[in-house]
Amino acid sequence: MLVHELSHALAGRLGGIHVRRITLFMLGGMAHMEREPPTWRSELVMAAVGPVTSLALGLLFLWLAGLVDGPLEVDPEDPRAALAALSPLATLLAWLGPVNLLLGVFNLVPGFPLDGGRVLRALIWGATGSLRRATRWASWGGQAFAWLLIGTGMLMLFGLVVPVLGGGPWSGLWLMFIGWFLNNAALVSYRQLLVKETLEAVPVARIMQTSLTRIDPDLSVERLAEQQMMASGQRVLPVERAGRFLGLVSLSDLQRSERRAWSRMSAADIMTPVSRLACVAPQDDAGEALAELARRGVNQLPVVENGRLVGLLRREDVLKWLALHEATGAS
Repeated sequence: MLVHELSHALAGRLGGIHVRRITLFMLGGMAHMEREPPTWRSELVMAAVGPVTSLALGLLFLWLAGLVDGPLEVDPEDPRAALAALSPLATLLAWLGPVNLLLGVFNLVPGFPLDGGRVLRALIWGATGSLRRATRWASWGGQAFAWLLIGTGMLMLFGLVVPVLGGGPWSGLWLMFIGWFLNNAALVSYRQLLVKETLEAVPVARIMQTSLTRIDPDLSVERLAEQQMMASGQRVLPVERAGRFLGLVSLSDLQRSERRAWSRMSAADIMTPVSRLACVAPQDDAGEALAELARRGVNQLPVVENGRLVGLLRREDVLKWLALHEATGAS
């Protein structure tokens, strides 16, 4: 699985798409791209390289298994006897081979967000010239495949035996869970594209909050907590001196400080300095800023220009913008 995702990451980087990290989890893995592929050809190459890598690994492991223990002679009346005679290394290789082949074949299913669905999206994108239409159709394919898995899993609960997958209630429940996961992933992937298109070419300056309560770095933490934090509707308070942005103070900064020492501490003592903050500029793309909010796991980003704080981009402001423009588009 790791090699499969590494192949996506390397192909993406060759195509100019930076992949920051790879996440492996219970149902597979994911290479996190900074942005969507710029062309349908780069999407096609990046999507196809994963299943091809898994299929190649599967064949390689089977070949190595034969190389370690020699040709496998299978008795049709007792096929398990031949497998039981394999050495531990050959047994491991003989297990890894089919698993990787199955992984490669499964990912070729033309349903988004599986690799096969991305291949389908790339081909539709190239044929129609519309990324939105291609994503919508590939997402429908992903949902159809997901419901097929859910339906098959339900039948397995009632005794259906499926080749390769087997049967039984646990296998059925597992298949239904995979189908549920794929259906949600297909829906979310299409919605993410709609969000990206809605925020495309929208500068941060059009969404950010500019009416901010600002505090001096010498303000005591006690006064900060009792007067400023309670009176302000902001999640964070910018710390400034002579118009220069120094950092932010949040409720979590207050919680981390010792309550008995608040009268002796200043805002500068507990603030998060600007050097540790992710900042955006007023002309930055709002979609990229939203992605940065998600990557950082924060609710707001300082908007800074020439060392001066000009606003705060808050997650709720972006969501409000999306809701308003979605309503406008629907009407």
